[in-house]
Amino acid sequence: MSLINRELSWLSFNQRVLQESLDKSVPLVERIRFLGIYSNNMDEFFRVRVATIHRMIALRNRKVEGFDGSPSALLDEIQTTVKRQRRVFELSYARILKELGEQGFVQVNENTVSDENKEFLNEYYRNELKRDIVPIILGTKKKFPRLKDDGIYLAVKFCQHEKEKKHYALIQIPSSHPRFITLPTTNGKQNVILLDDVIRLHLSNIFSIFKFDEIHAYTFKFTRDAEITLDDDISISMMEKMEESIKQRKKGSPIRFVYDQNMPADLLKFLLKSLGIEKYDHQDSGSRYHNFKDFMKFPDFGIKEFTYEPLPPLEHPVLRDSRSVIKTVLKQDILLHYPYQKFDYLVDLLRESAIDPKVLSIKINIYRVAPKSQVINALRVAIQNGKSITVVVELQARFDEENNMYWANNLREHGARIIYGVPGLKVHSKLIQITRMVGRKKQLVAHVGTGNFHGGTAKVYGDYGLLTANPLITNEVEKVFNLLENNIERGLYRKLFVSPFNTRRKFINLINREVKNAKRGLPAYINIKLNNLVDKKLIQKLYDASQAGVKVRLIIRGICCLVPGVKGKSENIEAISIVDRYLEHVRYFSFCNNGNPEHYLSSADWMVRNLDKRIEVTAPILDKGIQQEVADIFEIQWSDNQKARILDRAQANKYRTVEGEAHRSQTEIYAYYQKKLERDAAV
Repeated sequence: MSLINRELSWLSFNQRVLQESLDKSVPLVERIRFLGIYSNNMDEFFRVRVATIHRMIALRNRKVEGFDGSPSALLDEIQTTVKRQRRVFELSYARILKELGEQGFVQVNENTVSDENKEFLNEYYRNELKRDIVPIILGTKKKFPRLKDDGIYLAVKFCQHEKEKKHYALIQIPSSHPRFITLPTTNGKQNVILLDDVIRLHLSNIFSIFKFDEIHAYTFKFTRDAEITLDDDISISMMEKMEESIKQRKKGSPIRFVYDQNMPADLLKFLLKSLGIEKYDHQDSGSRYHNFKDFMKFPDFGIKEFTYEPLPPLEHPVLRDSRSVIKTVLKQDILLHYPYQKFDYLVDLLRESAIDPKVLSIKINIYRVAPKSQVINALRVAIQNGKSITVVVELQARFDEENNMYWANNLREHGARIIYGVPGLKVHSKLIQITRMVGRKKQLVAHVGTGNFHGGTAKVYGDYGLLTANPLITNEVEKVFNLLENNIERGLYRKLFVSPFNTRRKFINLINREVKNAKRGLPAYINIKLNNLVDKKLIQKLYDASQAGVKVRLIIRGICCLVPGVKGKSENIEAISIVDRYLEHVRYFSFCNNGNPEHYLSSADWMVRNLDKRIEVTAPILDKGIQQEVADIFEIQWSDNQKARILDRAQANKYRTVEGEAHRSQTEIYAYYQKKLERDAAV
């Protein structure tokens, strides 16, 4: 079976992110922020995927899916690819700094900062920074401190030549301060300096009690294995298991060590030995700056041309003048499309439910929410108004575990019923169920979505949220919540696809139907939009569909293990990936069904974990108007010839070119919704 290795495909995706930093049509500061996104992605890749490969090596696994070689050989290939991308990264950063400099904005360091700006920084150091600098003196006889793998550190070496003495020290760059300090304008130039260099500038002051002839500091960071292993002791609560597992994660094995290439050999050797970095761990020498994820917050200096033109979320034409979200949804289904439309409507739905006398209960899944969450606030108000609130909190949402534990405790203290899902299965569905009683009649209002209830990510993640009171869907959403509450009520689902019970089978049936129609000479096509396409069985079904003559179009943001365009196997499959200002996060499917298309939205990617090891929900779109809308959006994205890259075996990420006028899908989708508003207003 022809497959692309998932790790190498993921690196290809991150290369597409890196391409955005090189694209001169992208505003300058946005290009720097793409470097930050690339860096943040890479950190998570090493913490999760590379760590998994290390475990495969330790277990002496010999085979890797989609790769002709051992796990060790794959690790070598990853390291080669990462180093190649690192060179492109540094080239991109240098180009951006040069272009900023040409426009009068200069990044300076401790050696190039002007005397006038030094005085400003001296004041900043004395008044703001000094007391947050906690140097640790290192030595062979001292226990090496436990370091955070999301921190940035300066390894300091100071020498006294006459006595041939040298000392090592460690400074963690404090995260309580901004990484970038904007300096007063001098000689017509607006300067910015990294906090790292502010500390370097004041090393003599920090270590003033020591005698030394020279002192230097070198940035490094390292990454640990982020795997969480849960104790299966049934006498221990889920919360206790997670708390202990997070503690163990902070002691995880080192996976990657990134350091300043100018670091002296003796200091490097000392750090590697102290941190337990083995020769087969990923060691990456580079420039003096690391932890580029902070570059996502690079200042824009108040210059509007340095950032994207604002596209404020739009009103929804149906909800714009509505006094009641619930009553509107009771009349018709509504699709919310973030970030093009306001996330506020979802919060309004919950706030209205909190005070509606007819509402008895609210049930909701929480996978990720914002640190200051309006969704949580609305739930607390509902509790105060006597509503029954059930919150299914997924404690194993990777890297959000502590945030979710906090909200679980907070909501429990306020009176919510907290459920930690189904044993052995992550709850990744995006569901809300609101129960109303009108006389003796029960009304259900539901939300089924593709993204989290997170007001922050809703500004930058493309996601669908379907609001419906259609009993064909709401009755089955109720069954999913019964399953989550009771663990044994699996339920029978005719409209919803619910992982791990029927999702795989339902999608296979839909593909098989297209295959049968194609073989009969009937119209047949499949359109799919996903974050990741990895599952072998479903990929094989798409190959079968292609060989039967079914036209398959794929828009895959991240990992795509399927190989399109192979003669005799996948020649009827085309695949593109769109990387632009917003993160493409929608999971959407349409099947021709002999000219009567069926449309679905989902929380699930096509990966084994989403199909077989999680609670995921896929819902049909039954409203004809919304069906047309999602079909239109897919066609707009498929026509993209500005930010779409071709996915193929070579993984070269060539930009997709289409003859005729330029199409940039994310801009055109915004215009599409603007026109809908204008048409509605005209009526």
